[in-house]
Amino acid sequence: MERYQIILAYDGTDFHGSQYQTDTRTVQGVVQAALRKLNWTDKSVVFAGRTDAGVHASGQVVAFDLEWNHGPEKLQNALNALLPKDTAVTAVRVSSPEFHPRFDALSRSYRYRIYCQPERDPLRDRFAWRVWPPPAMSELEAVAKAFIGIYNFASFGRPTRPGGSPIRKLIQADWQQVDDEFHFEVTANAFLYHMVRRLTFVQVAVGQGNLSLAEVQRHIEQPQDPPIQGLAPPQGLALIRVDYPSENSENKTVTE
Repeated sequence: MERYQIILAYDGTDFHGSQYQTDTRTVQGVVQAALRKLNWTDKSVVFAGRTDAGVHASGQVVAFDLEWNHGPEKLQNALNALLPKDTAVTAVRVSSPEFHPRFDALSRSYRYRIYCQPERDPLRDRFAWRVWPPPAMSELEAVAKAFIGIYNFASFGRPTRPGGSPIRKLIQADWQQVDDEFHFEVTANAFLYHMVRRLTFVQVAVGQGNLSLAEVQRHIEQPQDPPIQGLAPPQGLALIRVDYPSENSENKTVTE
């Protein structure tokens, strides 16, 4: 019996989130269904983090114990043959028996994509949020920098469990412009529920002149209600990387 760590990619469009539910299609559900066909007998696999309905991933980390005598490469091939087309294993390795993808993680990184044009683009709408008029790049960059640090982010999300702390450490937050697209990449030790989508919505509001940077900073310093109501839609968001301690550098996911 070995503990395996896999890197999982999925198109979240047709999933009702990553976490297992008995009456609807989830990422965890299809992974466990595939593993059962390989004689896996545990009750559940463990994910590095949850993703909402419609949210994608290229670097989700999943761990499970399995009796398998054919090596990681053949396990990857077997899983991909059994998984649906919107889900794929991009890497497999044997990890330490104690490895836990959630509790051992140092940070998670997400990317949010927006594109700017007056009419919708059906070829992009599955993976990006159409925004018009375009936000000002200088304003996006300025407000992103304001989030970096250790803060109470209660104005931008809620803890994933009752009574949990809203304090998070944002390590990196920046924007890149690629033609008519803007990509927001953010890394933190952990995220609150809906936090990345709220941060994105707030930044776009600032970039479009509907909210001031000073107001955002006030909500960072004095947490209260969100500085503006709304969430960026789920389809623009993807979990792209989970990082682990350097002494276990083989556990560090490398994506894209």
